[in-house]
Amino acid sequence: MTYQEVVEKVRTMFGSADVSNIREHLAFQFNITGEGAGAFYVEVRDGKMFIEPYEYHDCDAAFTCSADLLFKLAAGKADPVASVLMGKLKVEGSIDKAMQIKTFLAAHRG
Repeated sequence: MTYQEVVEKVRTMFGSADVSNIREHLAFQFNITGEGAGAFYVEVRDGKMFIEPYEYHDCDAAFTCSADLLFKLAAGKADPVASVLMGKLKVEGSIDKAMQIKTFLAAHRG
């Protein structure tokens, strides 16, 4: 899978998530390692989600993992806490803001 395919799959997976109830500004950077390596960001502002293939240097939290793990997390097939403890997922920045990612996952699966 190429970097562009990873970004498109994320857009497809999260694009339909209802984030209209999120009133605060959230910005997350995803650093993908291994196959499809690259960085992209997910931003929520004004109740809308934006996913762009660029780095977001002033993000609230940054996640580093493989594309495969990201897709498993999004599908509910991997546990984020266990992934951090096993060293498969690295989280930097505001842990409180990082926990908001659960809202995206729930909205995506919901």
